[in-house]
Amino acid sequence: MSQITGRQFATRFALRPEQFAWFLGAGASASARIPTGYDMITDFKATLFCQGSGTPRREIDPSDPVWKARIEVFLAQQGSLPPAGDPTEYARAFEAVYPSVEDRRTYIAQKVQQGVPSYAHRVLACMLVTGKVPCIFTTNFDNLVESATTIARSKVDPAKHKDMTVAAIDSADRAARCVRENDWPLLAKIHGDFQSVDIKNTEQELVEQDTRMRSVLAACAQRFALVVVGYSGRDTSVMKALTDALAVEGAYPGGIYWMTRSPSGLLPAVHAFLEAAVERGVSANLLVAETFDELAGDLLDVLTFEDVLKQHIQEVGPTKAVVPVPLPDNEARKDPILRCSALRVMRMPSTARRISFKKPASIVEVRGLLKAAKVGGSIAAAGRYFAAFGKDKELLGALAPFEPTLEGEIALDPEHDSWALGLLYDAFVRAVCRGRPLHPRLRSKGHRVVVTGDRDGEDGARRAKRLKALGPLKSAYGDPLYGRTSPPSDLPFNEAIDLRLEQVGGRWWCVFDAFTHVDLPEIEAAHDDEPVRFRVNPAADWLRERWAQRYNRKWTAIIDAWSQLLAGEARTCWLKDGEGVDAVFHVGPVSAWSRPSHDHAYFHRGGR
Repeated sequence: MSQITGRQFATRFALRPEQFAWFLGAGASASARIPTGYDMITDFKATLFCQGSGTPRREIDPSDPVWKARIEVFLAQQGSLPPAGDPTEYARAFEAVYPSVEDRRTYIAQKVQQGVPSYAHRVLACMLVTGKVPCIFTTNFDNLVESATTIARSKVDPAKHKDMTVAAIDSADRAARCVRENDWPLLAKIHGDFQSVDIKNTEQELVEQDTRMRSVLAACAQRFALVVVGYSGRDTSVMKALTDALAVEGAYPGGIYWMTRSPSGLLPAVHAFLEAAVERGVSANLLVAETFDELAGDLLDVLTFEDVLKQHIQEVGPTKAVVPVPLPDNEARKDPILRCSALRVMRMPSTARRISFKKPASIVEVRGLLKAAKVGGSIAAAGRYFAAFGKDKELLGALAPFEPTLEGEIALDPEHDSWALGLLYDAFVRAVCRGRPLHPRLRSKGHRVVVTGDRDGEDGARRAKRLKALGPLKSAYGDPLYGRTSPPSDLPFNEAIDLRLEQVGGRWWCVFDAFTHVDLPEIEAAHDDEPVRFRVNPAADWLRERWAQRYNRKWTAIIDAWSQLLAGEARTCWLKDGEGVDAVFHVGPVSAWSRPSHDHAYFHRGGR
């Protein structure tokens, strides 16, 4: 059997809609506020649980997974119901809660009277009154199809459209006459109507389908293709009637279309029926759609109705995701203005060194060799080649185990090639740190730049130069840029930024987010030799207090200081001519700003 989408089915259906019969189960009424069979099973089980355990119904929530599991365990211990998912589960549970037919009829009446025809019911009704649907079979007790059809028929000239005949199991002869005389449209309720004297919903009642109604179903199976919507296939008698119809030569001309949300969730009886259909040469299809409303929307796209019917359908249609809106025509405001922590990247490398290897190598192995040899630069895999920045001699020496060859240069297109963007990102972070009192921390989740702190063995001249470069940043923060957090955590910290390259408006930007980096120590796991980091930051309270008083004025100063430190030329390796391909960047000193494109009432709230 094959799987098709709602749109694919709609295309086929539109060619000959009058040659399709429909079969509706409880799921077809789910969006019309009618409980589905599974909803009723949940309700029945909750009632049985409360009766058996003495728990007040108001104290349980059957939809809660915890309560649901507790109810299932209790009923399994009682042994009064079949296992969850059993085809007889609904009928057995219904009869256990309401043994008398009168009580079951009352229960059904209360549930179905809550229903209101859904979007799908309106589409189906419009197809009925315009002759696009000859007959519908349903196991549902509600009158949603009748109500929707009555309303749709009132929208058009009644003289041009025939009345729909409704037949339940206590009026099966009426259905037989319609089939015999081709008196369409027909709605056949094979389990009865909630107002019928006879209804079928217990296990014993569902074992044998009414003989006359079965003959009607078999006769229609010889004339029409079948579309099944919202039906689980748990009724033995119905599935037997559908299967028996396959014995007739030429049954289900045009095929069978069984709508399901998930093919893997179909009951074995459904699979058996569809497989039997395939063996008999019938086209069996799984129609995959989320809901009946969704399928109805696909049908409406390809069917033609009078304008009055279209308007009637759209009255309850889903809210449009895209609607026309008037463009603002008032003048733009000059404020508020938002400052962005982003600097324009005025210059970026357009090429990198192309390297090929005679021996296979992964990017992890290649980067491992460069790190071990302490080679400055960056490298990335570019298809069957590698692209790199750095000294050619050092690259060849470090990568000698893979027998590298320099093959000129490779063009970089970071807008379309992710490997090129990754290479430039790595190189950029290294470049802005080189020659500045900053240290790169390259991570798979995004790179960081950390303020360099005091180092053992640092001479006085270097320290003075570093502190001078960090002077504006220290003044902006008004606090130490590095040190140790307050007890009890007492951990090393450094002011830092998350750094990334972003393209906005056709331009590349260096975007940074300031934060305080705390170096969390590694601890031994309780049951493993591998070191792990703290799952909860022990300095969280200290960090929260540190940043709590940093308002707009402070943030402006911090952005200014970082902009001053990052701006200017930045190179990954500072190579001489002929030594290799260097990554050269130039970062502008002016941060990005944003202002409203138009006026809006939001900007005037609170008398502003």
